[in-house]
Amino acid sequence: MTYDLLQIEPKELIKGFRGRFVHTEKSTLVFWEIEAGAELPLHSHFHEQTTYVMEGRFELTVAGETQVYEPGLVAVIPSDVEHSGRALTPCKILDVFCPVREEYK
Repeated sequence: MTYDLLQIEPKELIKGFRGRFVHTEKSTLVFWEIEAGAELPLHSHFHEQTTYVMEGRFELTVAGETQVYEPGLVAVIPSDVEHSGRALTPCKILDVFCPVREEYK
């Protein structure tokens, strides 16, 4: 199956985070466009999450450790681990969640 991201209507689930969602049988991919200064509140979920910064600089805190992610860096967030973040610049980020994020459908 092929998806045209430009044909997927973005959804703003958190202020400043607009995502285009692709759901497979076992995972959810989210292509985020994030405004500078937008904040991801501290949270956790049972999904494993892999985050790839495609553009910009994003400060991500995972299990109390903070790191600035730039293009080329990948974060792996295990299930049920608290994390939060903040866009230091406008960002484009790809998140992959496994299993599927049903609440994002």
